[in-house]
Amino acid sequence: QVQLVESGGGLVQPGGSLRLSCAASGSFFSVNTMAWYRQTPGAQRDLVARITSGGSTNYADSVKGRFTISRDNAKNTVYLQMNSLKPEDTALYYCNAHIRTSIVTTRNSWGQGTQVTVSS
Repeated sequence: QVQLVESGGGLVQPGGSLRLSCAASGSFFSVNTMAWYRQTPGAQRDLVARITSGGSTNYADSVKGRFTISRDNAKNTVYLQMNSLKPEDTALYYCNAHIRTSIVTTRNSWGQGTQVTVSS
């Protein structure tokens, strides 16, 4: 099995920073595109940032200039550096990855989510 485990969430004041991490573990050949999504109660899960295996990135308009996605391919880990956090950034953040689990199969995997709360 393949698992994605997020960490780094927590409570932070407006204007503060957090760095989320997501590590892929288990049996697989490679990790392709990785991404961060977020979801609030009653809302759909929305893309926050995405990074390809080659390092190309894209961001939701709401986080451009404040968040930075990066990855460490040697560690099969993706990061989300979140600066200048706002209360509206409060959400459950999910890691997503397309993982090649065999020579012929690729799995779309999700983590369990890590809570980010921005509040005074």
